[in-house]
Amino acid sequence: MRAYRDQYAELFNEGRNVVVLGISNDSPEELASWLKDEDFPFLFGSDAENDGASYAAFGGSLRDNDMVDSRAVIVVGPDGRIAKVIPRFNQVDPAAYEELAAAVDAVTPAGEASSP
Repeated sequence: MRAYRDQYAELFNEGRNVVVLGISNDSPEELASWLKDEDFPFLFGSDAENDGASYAAFGGSLRDNDMVDSRAVIVVGPDGRIAKVIPRFNQVDPAAYEELAAAVDAVTPAGEASSP
């Protein structure tokens, strides 16, 4: 997710009113510590205590062990609707960021500026 953070403004025009939410089975404390250290411009959610219920509520499919896939990413459009569920976001693969950018572009055209 560091690459996404570092490319956020350039690739996604500051998100263009799109919410990106990373969901994992990491504990809330682990995620809070990581977020504080890395200064990410997007949200993370822990499903560690909910047995995957939060992820499933966003439309994600749980693995056979009822856990969230490896660091899932949810894209929520400016209209508040879930635009894309990326079940396994590989943060070191450039193609993952292309898929994420395409999901953002699909709900907000690249030429559209974000609201102040």
